[in-house]
Order: sequence, then C-alpha cells, then structure tokens
Amino acid sequence: MSDQAVRGTTTGGRRAVGPVPDRALLRATALAHLARFGTTRAGLTQVLERRVQRWARRAVEGGELSEEVESRTAPLGAVIAQVVADMVELGAVDDAAFAGSRARSLTRSGRSRRAVQAHLAARGVEAETVGAVLDDALGARGQDGQDVELAAALIFARRRRAGPFAPAGEGDEDAVSGDEAAVRRRKVLDAMARAGFGRATAEAALDMDPEEAEDRIIRMKSA
Repeated sequence: MSDQAVRGTTTGGRRAVGPVPDRALLRATALAHLARFGTTRAGLTQVLERRVQRWARRAVEGGELSEEVESRTAPLGAVIAQVVADMVELGAVDDAAFAGSRARSLTRSGRSRRAVQAHLAARGVEAETVGAVLDDALGARGQDGQDVELAAALIFARRRRAGPFAPAGEGDEDAVSGDEAAVRRRKVLDAMARAGFGRATAEAALDMDPEEAEDRIIRMKSA
C-alpha cells in the first residue's frame, strides 16, 4: 500500500476527511451505540452531534474553511432529530424504560432518591417522566418509598462501614471515646446529607440493628 493511501488522498494540499455524515451514516452510528449502551433521546442526540463535530474538526484541520464546514453541517440537526425519532419508533430508545432500570440500579448501589432524580435529569430525562418512574420503580413517597430509601441509606452506610456495619468494638467506650464516636457519626451524617438522604432516614439507618439492616437490604435488592 502506498504512503499516500495510508495517509489518505489530498486535494490541493488538503487532507481528505471523507464525505459529511449523512442520514445513513448517522443511523449506523446510532445503531452501533445502542448495541452496546442504553441511553435516552437526549443522550443519543449528543452521541450523533459529537459524530458530526468530529467530522467538522477534522475537515477544518484538513484545510477546509470554517464557514464552508458550518454550512455543510448546519442541516444535520434536523437529520439527527429524525434518526433519533426512528430509534424511538423502533423501541431502541425508551426514556421511561431507561430511567426505571437506571433508578433501580442506582438505588441498589446506595444512591438516594434525590441523587437518582438528579442523575436522570442530567441524562436528559424529562421531569414528568422522572417523577412517574421514581414512583413506579422506587415506590411513592409513602411507606414503600420510605422503606426503599432507608435500604439505600443502609447500603451507603455499609460502604462507609458505619452504623450497624461498623467494625466490631468500634462502639466500645474503651476503644473509642464518646467524643471521637460523635465526630465519626457527624461525619457520616454529613456525607449522607450530601448524598441526598434526609436526616431522619440517615439517623434511622445508623441506629439500626445489624441483623435488621442486612435483612432490609436483602429484601430491597430481591424485590
């Protein structure tokens, strides 16, 4: 293979970067991404926009004028929107299904309802969909929802080796002074507050009997 073939052909000193992405290429990009990852409408839109941006950057680096590149890529916003709509129609993109699956997964890893809500919003899921999904996946803000939130707080505490999951003897006054224990507890409570857990939920998690704590976690994860 010639050096020119390896580098790519050039025209007038410009390096060829291939044709501007069209609907067929963007559709293939979408399908390849969805074969590996779950995502939302907004997430897939960003994937396709980055694909176009990479082409545009290479085109400018290859010597094309920025104005020419912009004029060629400007119409692709509508093309991307149509490709995303096609994926929704095919069922390959479903914001509600994605949000439900992600909400359950994050909660079982010790994320608070508030943190899950923020995560889904950042992924582009509409607020109305987020609210409905959280009620369905995690329980409404009644007893069921509180039980799930408490189990998530317990998982968080277990990761921090705090409360019912503290190492044996840590609560012994001979091993840890009252002041030191109070400082440790306050640090854990502060961390739980930053993670989105309410004070009452955090306190209940830290004060729970170890056997009950493990049982609650098992019940939540097996639900």
